[in-house]
Amino acid sequence: MARDGADVIDVGGESTRPGASPVDEKEEMRRVLPVVRELASRLSGGARISVDTTKPAVAEAALEAGATILNDVSACLWPTAAQAGAGWVAMHMRGRPSDMMTLTGYQDVVAEVRTFLVDRAERAAEAGVTEIWVDPGLGFAKTADQNLRVLAHLDEIVATGWPVAVGISRKRFTGVVAGGSEAEPAPVSERLEASLAGAVWAMRCGAAMVRVHDVKATADAAKLVGAR
Repeated sequence: MARDGADVIDVGGESTRPGASPVDEKEEMRRVLPVVRELASRLSGGARISVDTTKPAVAEAALEAGATILNDVSACLWPTAAQAGAGWVAMHMRGRPSDMMTLTGYQDVVAEVRTFLVDRAERAAEAGVTEIWVDPGLGFAKTADQNLRVLAHLDEIVATGWPVAVGISRKRFTGVVAGGSEAEPAPVSERLEASLAGAVWAMRCGAAMVRVHDVKATADAAKLVGAR
């Protein structure tokens, strides 16, 4: 991934897909820490490492092992980031992965997501975090239509002034766009085109980081977006 153009390698030991069951702290550490240590030894001076976790103890251990960014779907770990001097990505989500798709009732999904993220970013800044990213949480407690609406109005979140990170790649709603439905989205193998289109759109809206699986394809697209 680093050779293909990734600036950050994200490591996680607990799935956050809709309906996922939690992993206990000890098991998550067993999965994550050896990978972070190995990457830290191999990527010295190259791509950074982020850890995708919601547990303070896992976050602290991963930062000690060589990670420099906390990718936090709970948007609650800013005290850990502040103490460690780490970067912090605050994502919008309601509930937990096990029940979040029952919590999709919004009056104005774009405004509510924006307000939540600004609040968390300001709290983190007040606590001393100096590198803050906000993530609208596409696919988390949002229907396919709501995801597309947030994506369509991503510039409104970018306009807050906080660097925006966006994760679109291979998510369920891209399978809906790719010819499926909410009940039966197109399989992952058919989601590349929608994922690339979403990443390009996000970059053109001003997103500062996109999280992807298909690194080379997206990095090539990013070069085209950035061409002058």
